[in-house]
Amino acid sequence: MKHTAGKAAAEVLEHWDINHIYGLPGDSINNFVEHLRKEKESIEFIQVRHEEVGALAASSYSKLTGKIGVCLSIGGPGAIHLLNGLYDAKADSAPVLVLAGQVPTDKVGHDAFQEVDLEKMFENVSVFSQRVSSPESFPSLLDQAIRNAYAEKGVSVLIIPDDIPMKKIEGYTPNLSAIPSFSKQIPAADDLDAGLKDIKKSKKPVILAGMGTKSVKEKLVRFAEKIAAPIIFTLPAKGTLPDKHPYNLGQLGQIGTKPAYEAMEETDLLIMIGTSFPYRDFLPDNAPAVQIDLDPSQIGKRYPVTVGIVGDAAIVLQKWNDQLQMTEERSFLKECQENMANWWRHIEKEENHVSSPIKPQEVIPKLQEIVEDDAIVSVDVGNVTVWMARHFQITRQKFLISSWMATMGCGLPGAIAGSLAYPERQVITVCGDGGFSMVMHDFVTAVKYEMPIIVVIMNNQKIGMIKYEQEEQGHLEYGTDLKNIDFAAFARSCGGEGYTVMNHRELSATFKKAAQANKPVIVDVVIEDQPPLPGKITYGQAAGYSKHVMKKFFKEHEVDMPPLKKALKRIF
Repeated sequence: MKHTAGKAAAEVLEHWDINHIYGLPGDSINNFVEHLRKEKESIEFIQVRHEEVGALAASSYSKLTGKIGVCLSIGGPGAIHLLNGLYDAKADSAPVLVLAGQVPTDKVGHDAFQEVDLEKMFENVSVFSQRVSSPESFPSLLDQAIRNAYAEKGVSVLIIPDDIPMKKIEGYTPNLSAIPSFSKQIPAADDLDAGLKDIKKSKKPVILAGMGTKSVKEKLVRFAEKIAAPIIFTLPAKGTLPDKHPYNLGQLGQIGTKPAYEAMEETDLLIMIGTSFPYRDFLPDNAPAVQIDLDPSQIGKRYPVTVGIVGDAAIVLQKWNDQLQMTEERSFLKECQENMANWWRHIEKEENHVSSPIKPQEVIPKLQEIVEDDAIVSVDVGNVTVWMARHFQITRQKFLISSWMATMGCGLPGAIAGSLAYPERQVITVCGDGGFSMVMHDFVTAVKYEMPIIVVIMNNQKIGMIKYEQEEQGHLEYGTDLKNIDFAAFARSCGGEGYTVMNHRELSATFKKAAQANKPVIVDVVIEDQPPLPGKITYGQAAGYSKHVMKKFFKEHEVDMPPLKKALKRIF
């Protein structure tokens, strides 16, 4: 049986249930794209306008579904454009496959047109990277690349010289078994006992829950109930429990809540489950800690733990739940819950205020009115991350971000991926004007493929988070102003719908119109430039901001400060 190598490779993709690929065709990948054209009923080719968007969409698809995301590019410049999205996948442990073109085999190493040493370039970002050296090896290497991406939760790269796909394979017999298999890591009994001993002694335990708890939410809640511990979620784990769940204290750090910060200050035992939280300053000064993680290299990496448990969180929590009685000492939990109730009242006051220009925290509750219970919500990086983390009240929605790489421009690619992954669901992305303008060319991709996504732009005509960081360090802002774009007119020029909102009374009606549209929509909300104050302001942050205020006063004879009452509330 004679097959071209390209056809055999396409069959491998189909066998692994890969039904779409993001990318751009071009000189060094066209021969494989021709095979994808012949298989277009099974594998849809999503033409993006920039390869970075393709890679970010592939990473987002993987994070949303757990299935491998696939992106494709030419060699040279196209492959280089993929890197930001691939590092996002690497940082967030998302399985992604890259199909990268290359100059023909006999030209490799001869400084051919657009030739780049792709093996070296992809080495750091990938868990698997191979160049196809013969037609016979193409399907088997592709199969191995997919297996490794799933097994190691990372990026697999297959570099395809352009002559390979069209060559015939003599006597080709498929040898495929598309079954990803994963082991469950059994924790050591001694470690389980040591952790349990610390838990039983604790009067003020706090759980810090990461992505490793998303699949064990029932066991997590039962554990929290038994030991009377509030739960603080890392941002990637937002949505594991509803935001108003009685045990949920929200997030920690710059994006977090005051009750979460204060619980960390008071705790006598930190229990970290499925997270390697990177911000040491927001963790306790010297409380004992128990950490559970599948990866032994993460144990004690960022906080000096007293007990480390390498194992599956589902197994650990089940074993502890079987052995624990319901604790009678619940005063710390009750105090945290009262504190959280006060926090929600404080937040609701901010949200219900009507001002001109519109404040960012006033936008989100109006958006929430039209967000469906099972919607996909893709959030860009910047001040919008803070506003959405703090004010968007998750019920059952899927919350998608670039967490460890925190790359601006991730919101729109996430929405494109969400629309492909869940075409029956509502998909919304919330972006700053800075992040959206980095990838806005691919709004037309959503139009082309009839994705009825809603893009909400919080438009303060600044790279607002960077401005705030400069001010917090005591510097004058520099290089953060953005020339305004008429995003609504841009949306209409692409074939979508576009609205600009300048005042509060237009918010609800505009969001309702956006929700009823059957095509992509941009809602450009012009907001006040306001610093995203942390849930709890440290004296260091206050001192740094004071330096900025004094510098601005002496230079410009003017001061722009957050409301003193709000700032003082978050210091004390």
